[in-house]
Amino acid sequence: MKDTVEIRWHGRGGQGTVTAAKVLADACLSTGKNVQAFPEYGPERAGAPLRAYNRISDRELRLHCPVLNPNIVIVADPTLLDSIDVLEGAPDDAVLLVNTSKSPEEVREKTSAKPGQKVVTVDATKISLETIGRNLPNACMLGALAKVTGIVSIDTLLEDIKASFGSKFSQKIITGNLEAARRGYEEVKEG
Repeated sequence: MKDTVEIRWHGRGGQGTVTAAKVLADACLSTGKNVQAFPEYGPERAGAPLRAYNRISDRELRLHCPVLNPNIVIVADPTLLDSIDVLEGAPDDAVLLVNTSKSPEEVREKTSAKPGQKVVTVDATKISLETIGRNLPNACMLGALAKVTGIVSIDTLLEDIKASFGSKFSQKIITGNLEAARRGYEEVKEG
């Protein structure tokens, strides 16, 4: 892992994008990393576009601003690819992880991805509908992120999902999210 990794999440209100950024931060914190997780959104309403951010580092984090040059861009809602440049500011070696049934090659053609930028996809919507019963792609996207980047191990991630969701949700929801994360890890497609 680079000294500091910056992640920008793109999603819509109600998809669990902000929760995913917090869960990732908690999982990385449990491995001794310094972390930040924070959202950026306008009016809080279901379906409204939003961004969330993570910074993960071995060093103390002193920067407190939105992530402008993300090493990793995660898109929880593929309809956002039609309305914004999700790769804005991303360096030439950034990773783009998109929730879609399309192949990485199809997503590359649709976006401004540069040749050195890695494009990966996972059908998190399908997986979440099958495991949770609702379109909540966050756990699945976290599993895919763990696989593609190695920022955190899948075991650490699963433990943190259990801990984070344990007091808030029923066992059925927790089990569904754990399965969604495992499947995201296993079913991610790299281009």
